[in-house]
Amino acid sequence: MADIFPFIGTFGHLLAAALNGALAIWMLQKAYLRQPTHKAMILALVLTSAWALTCSWEGPLSLLAYFMETVRNGALLLFMYILLRSDESHEQPPTVSILYLVMCAILLLQFFVDAIAVNMASLAAQYSFLFFTSTILRMIFAVGALVLVHNLYSVASPQARMAIRLPMSGLAVLWFFDLNLYTITYLSNAPSYELLAMRGIIAIFLTPLFALAVRSHGELKVQLSRSIAFHSFSLVAIGFYLVVMVMAVQILSFFAGEYAQLTQVSFIFGTSLAALVLLPSNSFRAWFKVKIAKHFFQHRYDYRAEWIRFADTIGQDEGEDISFHSRVVKAVADITDSKSGLLLTSESGGYLSLQERWNWPAADVPAIAIDNDAVTFFQDSGYIAELDSLREAVASDKQVSDNIPSWLVEESRAWIVVPLVHYAQLVGLLVLGRPTINRSLDWEDLDMLRVAGRQAASYLAEERGQSALAEAQQFEDFNRRFAFVMHDIKNTVSQLSVMSRNAQKHIEKPAFRADMLETLQGAVDKLNETLSRLSNYRQGAASNVAPIDVSKLVTNVAAQKTPSHPINIIGADNLTVMGDAVSLEQVLLHLLQNAIDASKNDTDSVILQWYGKGDKGYLEVADQGTGMSAEFVRNKLFKPFSSQKDGGFGIGAFEAKALVMAMGGMLEVESREDVGTRMIISLPLAPEDQYQLMNDDQKEALEKA
Repeated sequence: MADIFPFIGTFGHLLAAALNGALAIWMLQKAYLRQPTHKAMILALVLTSAWALTCSWEGPLSLLAYFMETVRNGALLLFMYILLRSDESHEQPPTVSILYLVMCAILLLQFFVDAIAVNMASLAAQYSFLFFTSTILRMIFAVGALVLVHNLYSVASPQARMAIRLPMSGLAVLWFFDLNLYTITYLSNAPSYELLAMRGIIAIFLTPLFALAVRSHGELKVQLSRSIAFHSFSLVAIGFYLVVMVMAVQILSFFAGEYAQLTQVSFIFGTSLAALVLLPSNSFRAWFKVKIAKHFFQHRYDYRAEWIRFADTIGQDEGEDISFHSRVVKAVADITDSKSGLLLTSESGGYLSLQERWNWPAADVPAIAIDNDAVTFFQDSGYIAELDSLREAVASDKQVSDNIPSWLVEESRAWIVVPLVHYAQLVGLLVLGRPTINRSLDWEDLDMLRVAGRQAASYLAEERGQSALAEAQQFEDFNRRFAFVMHDIKNTVSQLSVMSRNAQKHIEKPAFRADMLETLQGAVDKLNETLSRLSNYRQGAASNVAPIDVSKLVTNVAAQKTPSHPINIIGADNLTVMGDAVSLEQVLLHLLQNAIDASKNDTDSVILQWYGKGDKGYLEVADQGTGMSAEFVRNKLFKPFSSQKDGGFGIGAFEAKALVMAMGGMLEVESREDVGTRMIISLPLAPEDQYQLMNDDQKEALEKA
């Protein structure tokens, strides 16, 4: 059985030489010399044929066979490089060329090692060292070549992949076989003659794959991908680590003498420990990525990949766990590898308030996060603020712009502030947290963030427009329902009108009077039912702002609700606020009714409390009911047509907040599910009450003024 392998090796290599040479001659006859890729393929076929012929005549372990194998690999590498460079529409970064140069350097090193090994054949120790060094170099070349084959196929366009699939498959098989051959040679400390004999058979299969590719497809072109180049560099770096480690072990084995084994074990343990510590580290990987992007690429960002990622992040389905506003933050934060962020959006008053936190721990963000002056500054300038530089200025007692809120400068987690401008209007600000590797921004970062901020602003404006349109449609639906109610009222009025006219003639008849009473009761019941289905919605600002005696107003409101539910009144005797009495009464009635409806049983009292503090008067309505979730309070409570009540229109809270704001006040809410809710109305105090609540120093300063 062992005698068959020399026969297979000799005639297999001869057949491989004949087929590769025949394909090269056929391509020359068919004038396949117009394209550089075809010229490189012909050269590779000729040299592969010469290598196979040498292996057949001289043997696979001869020095000439080793040299021809190196030349063959160089020609195949040249073919791949020309194929990669065939797309002139994209500028190639230097990293790709460096990878091919490194592979060529390995081939040249093989030449020198093989030549030196021949001259030292009589010296057993030196020859053994050089032989295994050559074997390791061939292993490393096979690994690097397989990586380049994979990357070349990955970066090709879908059309080009069909053309290069067959030759890339052939090269992958060829070098994968070589990798196994030299790995087994290294591990067994001797060449594998069986595998050496089979190399000719493997080379035979390379010929039809190249022939089919040339016959079936035209010009080959690929497009370089930045991400593939980055991964290629990483894999080649791993390969170099393997080379250095193995060569170092061999050198230590050669020079360390009787301590060789201990030295080898110590070296491998040390390098392995360093790799285990560094490679899993997020900081190390982030640092490595920054250095590669800085020194090996013309641009920091792969703009195509970044834009696809940006669109995919924001365009996730609503069913995803992360909300739309969090996706906006994440889409921009991922550009700089930031791990957290805040989204501040504009309110009706022109200021910005907190809209969303993304991976940001709870922190004190003022209700008015960015005031009107700062909004104008960011809107007009589009300034991207690097907060670390501002902190350094503050530490050096330098002047810092008043337009940057102090809470942002004091918040150590905040790194960058990115304005979101849409059609010259500031729709929000993004506050990005620090990345894993803290660094300063350059012009490319600023340009990328500025463009991404504008795109994010357009998404936010679109979302806000859609919300406004949805509200308008809901109002249209409400108006339609109101029209139906008006129709019912009209029928009832018509019925009462007929009864009124008949009463003038038949009022003396007992039967008519009985029927009239029955009709009146039916009309009243029908109107009450209609009113219960229609919210008493009123739009517009309060029309009559004047001093209001809170004690008197609260007593009157509580008296209306006390018969149906216990109301606990707590408050000062004298408190006067500025507002519209009719509107404030309507708001309190609505809040009390909501508190009563939310109560778990009829015996739980609702607390109605009022007091003065500073220059504000406060009225609180608190219950011990079902409460509301934070998400409902933030996104739905004050939106029209959002209600937790069965059959509710969701108009009351929206109307109440609008009425309070029209009086110059605020309506805030504190709620916890299954605990209860507290609604807080704050209104300006009347001038005389403001004076009474001042301390002595404030009164003295006012009198002097």
